[in-house]
Amino acid sequence: MTQTALHRRGLLAATLLAAAGLPFRARGAEAPAVVAPIQQLYDGLMVVMHMGPGSPFQQRFERLAPVVETTFDLDNVLQVSVGPLWGSLPPDQQELLRAAFRRYTVASYVNSFDSFDGQRFEVSPQLRSLPNGEEVVHSRIVAARGDSHTLDYVMRQEPQRWRAVDVLLDGTISRVAVQRSDFRSLLRNGGAVALAKSLQTKTADLSGG
Repeated sequence: MTQTALHRRGLLAATLLAAAGLPFRARGAEAPAVVAPIQQLYDGLMVVMHMGPGSPFQQRFERLAPVVETTFDLDNVLQVSVGPLWGSLPPDQQELLRAAFRRYTVASYVNSFDSFDGQRFEVSPQLRSLPNGEEVVHSRIVAARGDSHTLDYVMRQEPQRWRAVDVLLDGTISRVAVQRSDFRSLLRNGGAVALAKSLQTKTADLSGG
């Protein structure tokens, strides 16, 4: 997978995260629990990459979906992206958005990691602590020829596990921030139905229909 492809497919996009630049530190025994979901995500991505585009998209989707849902707090990411309007949406519209956002998120990963060409994933045991108690897990995607891309995951502790609530490119570029801008524009112009339709259309494009 080339650098151009990573940027073009829209897995991540450009907005600075205000918390960038906070100090790094290792967290001893706590680190494995924080890091484990990201390692599991990468293990899942490696499986679907080896399956390759010769395998039906839906088969790869079904293989990766439970991994993505375990790694990410998708409901939190969606609500933050929608913003204050979320609480005023009827339950049926909330469920419509949840389903559309889930499929779009999983399809984005399946589409972006669709083949294996000697890439490897590296997850660092060092973490960066944020003021609100969240932790940033650092990782790299290294191409066979040596080019690399930094992907960091903002992790929030839940009662039973840590889960990711944002993904950062090069340590600063927040996917949630860009989604927030895009989602709220659609909501202003067409409401929850317009946003759900946009996510469904993008998912169909990513999956080839």
